[in-house]
Amino acid sequence: MKLNVNSAQQMQDLGRVIAQTAEAHDLLLLNGDLGAGKTTLTQGIGRALGIKRPVKSPTFTIVREYPEARLPLYHMDFYRLEDDDLSSIDLNAYLAEPGIVVIEWPEIVQEQLPETFLEITIKRVDDSWDSTKRIVEFDAKGARNKKWSKSILQSLN
Repeated sequence: MKLNVNSAQQMQDLGRVIAQTAEAHDLLLLNGDLGAGKTTLTQGIGRALGIKRPVKSPTFTIVREYPEARLPLYHMDFYRLEDDDLSSIDLNAYLAEPGIVVIEWPEIVQEQLPETFLEITIKRVDDSWDSTKRIVEFDAKGARNKKWSKSILQSLN
């Protein structure tokens, strides 16, 4: 399933719908080039979950926790993870928490992730420096995630 997104605001609106349809223990994987909009999407999720403080990229911290949300949000970015080494992060503990886990750059640790998740890939429509046009593709693994992705798309229409 594909969706056209034409602005940063629309990307945050997509995040809002994702948050509104999310359930405890959901795993969302975000793919896309640097600057594609992964963190912008997560900011929309955070705002809709009731997070009052800024939702920032966890590129240098690896994990940012927002336990105060309606559903706790665990935002991870594995771009700088060295040698696929998750030893400093107890990923299974985060996945066991009754919140939503959002992972940017999941391909780095793909073999260590569960088999069921909702994966979103964000692709730039063009390469102009100021373009915000994106194509967002959904790939759902597992019954819950197929239902979740349909719910997201139905809520946007």
